[in-house]
Amino acid sequence: MATFVYKAINADGRQVADAVVAPDRASAIEMICGQSLSPVSIERQEEHPTGGLLTRVGRVSKGEVEAFTRQLANLLAAGVPLSRALSILSREAARPTAGKLWATVHDQVAGGMSLADSLSLHPRAFSPVYVAMVRAGETGGFLDVVLEQIATFRSRELDLKNKVMSALLYPTILAVLAGGIIVFLLTFFIPRFSQMFAEFGGSLPALTKAIVTASRLLVRYWFVLVLVIALGVFGIRRALSSEEGRRLLERITLQLPLFGRVISRFALVRFSRMLGTLVGAGVPLVAALRVAKEAIGNQVLADTVSGAIDDVQRGTGLARSLEGCSVLFPSSVIEMISVAEESSRLDKELVRLAASYEQELDRYLKMAVTLIEPALLFVMAALVGTVVIGMLLPIFSLQQLIR
Repeated sequence: MATFVYKAINADGRQVADAVVAPDRASAIEMICGQSLSPVSIERQEEHPTGGLLTRVGRVSKGEVEAFTRQLANLLAAGVPLSRALSILSREAARPTAGKLWATVHDQVAGGMSLADSLSLHPRAFSPVYVAMVRAGETGGFLDVVLEQIATFRSRELDLKNKVMSALLYPTILAVLAGGIIVFLLTFFIPRFSQMFAEFGGSLPALTKAIVTASRLLVRYWFVLVLVIALGVFGIRRALSSEEGRRLLERITLQLPLFGRVISRFALVRFSRMLGTLVGAGVPLVAALRVAKEAIGNQVLADTVSGAIDDVQRGTGLARSLEGCSVLFPSSVIEMISVAEESSRLDKELVRLAASYEQELDRYLKMAVTLIEPALLFVMAALVGTVVIGMLLPIFSLQQLIR
């Protein structure tokens, strides 16, 4: 049996929306018609892990979700009722897929479901952090403010992610280029030299023998290397699918000399901006901490905040509660949060702190890329140079071999 959500016209010419349980679509249509209704649309739904119903709709881009959030915030701030605002957005959607999703949300809200509960049924478009912020806004009566803050937060976070990806793009290209050159030399260039050396006879230098051996192994057993790489990728993906595997990988990355600091600073920016946004919107501190914890994006770092949330619930100040999270919160950040608590400017200071560390992260990425680029060029030149020198060494004694 499956659940089908439908829209239909009743005998009075009014549109109604409801759901029926039937074994298939044809049976659902028969049941709807048996109620003296004329079906307009009908969609199959599946159970969501949290117990609700998850509508099968196409993917909606992050840009469309951000535009939807900002437009909904503007409509609500102008006094438009939520149901009517959702109806307007569904009609004015740029793509049919987005319009279908907004219409589904509208129907669920019009049927009595809260906006947060409706959004939680579409996890591909609305993350748990997004839903938690909407729920906090609905509970506190400032949904329009929270939606505007969500749109701003997502826009800044996307900009920061783009900066990180842009900074890592060129080093990645260099690494791939270096690997491609080495593979080309070992599989195409060196075998031709080794044949020439074999024709002249004589003993080869140790470096040349090692390079020739590596070339032969790669040419003969390349499929083994491909299999090992495939198994490695599969094993990593399998490990990441489990909670323990993800935590282990996160611990390893946090220990890396370059990436560890980038990850921790990125998490600090997300946590500070989210917490400052929620506190500024009037969300209670404990509830805001729980939502901001989910925004960190790293479970190992998020675990360090869990104890702080418990301390705040027991009445401890926020700065003192976060002192034990030294990996995520440097001592200078703790001092700034402490001063902000005393001056009742916690929300503004957290947002300012996020902006400040975002600039620091940007400078750090630029400096890291400045150092990585020549380092990768040096490594690439060293590897290629070693192979070339190893193949040229026998040529110096080629005249003796000919004689």
